[in-house]
Amino acid sequence: MFLGLAIEDWLVVAAYVVVIVLLGWWAKRKVKTSGDYFMAGRRGSKIKMIANALGAGTHTDQAIAVAGAAYKIGLAGIWYQWVYLFVTPFFWLLSPIYRRLRYVTTADFYEERFGSKLSAAYTVMALLYFAMDLGLILKGTAIAISAIMGSQISADSIVLFIAIFFLAYSVLGGMASALSLNPLQGLFILLLSFLLIPFALARGGGIEAIKAKLPAYMFSFVAPHEVTLFFIVMIVINGLIGVVTQPHNLAVASAGKTEKSCRMGWTYGTFTKRIATLGWAFVGVFAAALFPGLTEHNRELAFGIAVKNLLPVGLIGLMVAAMTAAALPVCHNYMVSGSALFTRNVIKKYFKRDLVDKDELRVGRLVSVLIIVCGVSIAITIPSIVKGLILQMFLTSYFGISFYMGIIWRRTNRYGVWASVVVAFLTNLIVGPYLSFGFQLGVPYQIAVFLPAGFIALIIVSLLTKPEPEEKLNAIYTLLHTPVGEEFKLKERGIEMKFEGDSKPDDEITDVPLEERGHSLILVDLLSLRKKFSFKRYRVDLEGFGVALLFVLGIFVVGLIAARIG
Repeated sequence: MFLGLAIEDWLVVAAYVVVIVLLGWWAKRKVKTSGDYFMAGRRGSKIKMIANALGAGTHTDQAIAVAGAAYKIGLAGIWYQWVYLFVTPFFWLLSPIYRRLRYVTTADFYEERFGSKLSAAYTVMALLYFAMDLGLILKGTAIAISAIMGSQISADSIVLFIAIFFLAYSVLGGMASALSLNPLQGLFILLLSFLLIPFALARGGGIEAIKAKLPAYMFSFVAPHEVTLFFIVMIVINGLIGVVTQPHNLAVASAGKTEKSCRMGWTYGTFTKRIATLGWAFVGVFAAALFPGLTEHNRELAFGIAVKNLLPVGLIGLMVAAMTAAALPVCHNYMVSGSALFTRNVIKKYFKRDLVDKDELRVGRLVSVLIIVCGVSIAITIPSIVKGLILQMFLTSYFGISFYMGIIWRRTNRYGVWASVVVAFLTNLIVGPYLSFGFQLGVPYQIAVFLPAGFIALIIVSLLTKPEPEEKLNAIYTLLHTPVGEEFKLKERGIEMKFEGDSKPDDEITDVPLEERGHSLILVDLLSLRKKFSFKRYRVDLEGFGVALLFVLGIFVVGLIAARIG
């Protein structure tokens, strides 16, 4: 044994590190421009987009938090990540909006739709989000690995090692290397999710024996406390509002060559994660039966303890590699998206307007390093993973209101957005403490208050103040009504595209516009559907959304069946 692991386990971990670094350096040859670095040239295929969405949306701290919650409250702990299960079908509707805007960052949307001050405010929020989430990811991964090693290496030391390893292969390749590496990382994520389950069942004497050691509510998806039905409903609503302004999602959902590759990638890459989340919850419940004694304060050690005590030599090293692999793809996406935000929406806008593409690429790589340094700093100081996850959900929701309304309602203006953000934030800040019956218990009540307040403030103030310039509105809505592959129409009208990339239509280009052949977007036309609606016009949205709803039902039924076995 060396530092808590057998030599065989260290060899497995070393092999993983070497392979990933070599693949990362191989992938960097594809990066010639800043567009390659930030958006992979918009060349993503369906498979690469699915793998990247799985990697960008799945990280070890989530597995740690879910397993830890399930250790205490049962399968209901899954809702700390299944918050997006019922939201995922909407990704089918949202991804073509991101793709048609042809922006590089979500701050570009706020710049063009509402002006530079809101773009700057969003950028500050986004960079805070990236730094906080990178800290959570690194901390969660390090806590679990440290537990596996019997705490012979501190979690802070593991954070530093993962950061150095990550920077060694990712900084030069950006999004291009993320798309190349994440199919392999995705396999490790699935391994992370399900490898422990057969060993836990064998140690516990089968599912019936494990169930006999636990109260019945441990196998229910609604808990008697903490994750109640009201909690679930409210965090699902909050998740739907906030997910659109999670700052990495524009790249995750729009780096594909076609609209269909973007839709498939974000929707079904995320569904793959929803399946994997079942594994994390069951690991937490099984750990409660096999290794009782953890308190509320240290429940997040459950996953690492299960790995240490259940897996044989060799597979422990494989699990350490899998846990690292589950952290790296999302770090990769956060690093690139954060770098794009800071480079394009801060440095290029306020300090160096004449920054040429070659220098933009160089600055982007430097900023990438700084973002990881900030994440490491937060990882060393943040107290709780679950609390961090909830604070993030609040943070993006303040801006999510304005993103939806800025797409759906043409009358939305910058004054309404400022009012919405300020009112939602202050309502949560002022009213929240009076509703907090314990941290998690107060969350659904806070959401029920600040979200409606934000929407009402936006509508009232937008109606009472002057609208946005008609010329800007026409340009944005022209982009949204121009499917990928019809960029020639934008060029004919002189409409600016931030980054076109490699664009390919989903259907053959003919004299009949793609919008009239099924590619119109329901969310963009929501307020005019009474006049425009026909199944033929919105066929792609409707068919894809319907199939995605069936996936939701299927995943939920699989979870219910699994919970009732034995």
